[in-house]
Amino acid sequence: MSTLEGSSILITGGTGSFGKAFIRYALAHLNPRRLVVFSRDELKQYEVRQLFGDDPRLRWFLGDVRDERRLARALHGVDFVVHAAALKQVDTAEYNPFEFVKTNVLGSQNVIEASIDAGVAKVVALSTDKASSPINLYGATKLTADKLFITGNHYAAAYPTRFSVVRYGNVMGSRGSVIPFFRRLGDAGKPLPITDLRCTRFFITLPQAVQMVVDTFDLMQGGELLVPRIPSMKVTDLARAVVPDAELVDVGLRPGEKLHEEMISPEEGRRAVSVRDGRYFIIQPDLASWGYSAPVGAVPVPDGFAYRSDRNDQWYTQDEIATIIRDSL
Repeated sequence: MSTLEGSSILITGGTGSFGKAFIRYALAHLNPRRLVVFSRDELKQYEVRQLFGDDPRLRWFLGDVRDERRLARALHGVDFVVHAAALKQVDTAEYNPFEFVKTNVLGSQNVIEASIDAGVAKVVALSTDKASSPINLYGATKLTADKLFITGNHYAAAYPTRFSVVRYGNVMGSRGSVIPFFRRLGDAGKPLPITDLRCTRFFITLPQAVQMVVDTFDLMQGGELLVPRIPSMKVTDLARAVVPDAELVDVGLRPGEKLHEEMISPEEGRRAVSVRDGRYFIIQPDLASWGYSAPVGAVPVPDGFAYRSDRNDQWYTQDEIATIIRDSL
């Protein structure tokens, strides 16, 4: 039985790709007493409401994480929070940096403050591989948010609220996924632009991302940053799995884009352990005034450990990628 079962849950950014997948899972498997969907776009809320009908367990709150007072109202009586709201486009962040700071940094701090004040039990925030050794503004704001959530446990030490973070790579089938873009070009008989033919990435499916968040609520003490152990893939293999006979064109890396992705840096690796039979890594907090101990059964990673998409010991083949796309999208 999950910690979340029968509880009152709020998800920020609840009308995004992850939010819809989480709502679907929660209604089917967690039987929440109440599931509050908090997001700022009324059209998206309307569209998502049509997907789930008049389920009496759902509540719909228009609001922005930049508005702490609105968050405080929405969090009344909430047990658990999933913080998925964020601005995410790398190139957009380079031209609109402070808008990303206001949502990803200041908005995250608002979630922390409002959750403590409301007596929420546990908060899990969604992060990204781009927060590890960031080279772009988006990644820098998410790294800052990660640190705010981990440090939030210090502020909440005398209160019941605890905070943890999950960090994963690109999500197959999300609104920002390259897969629909490749499909549209393939249908039109056009070549597929690849930022660099050497690129590698971590990819995770929406169901995997949702399960990881649910697992985090079950195992967290507060202060953990969880990373899934998942295979890497070559972007060229992904492109050919989507459009097998497509021409691939190397267009060069965009501003702020990495050739390979990283989910655990060498510095973070010094605090990392492997848990759940190797399914996840946990980057443990270095200071834990609220009380923290390594999970039972945790296995330390080797000295010098780092987790990069080009140095992974697990890789998806082109056929495996095609099967995942067929079965999950």
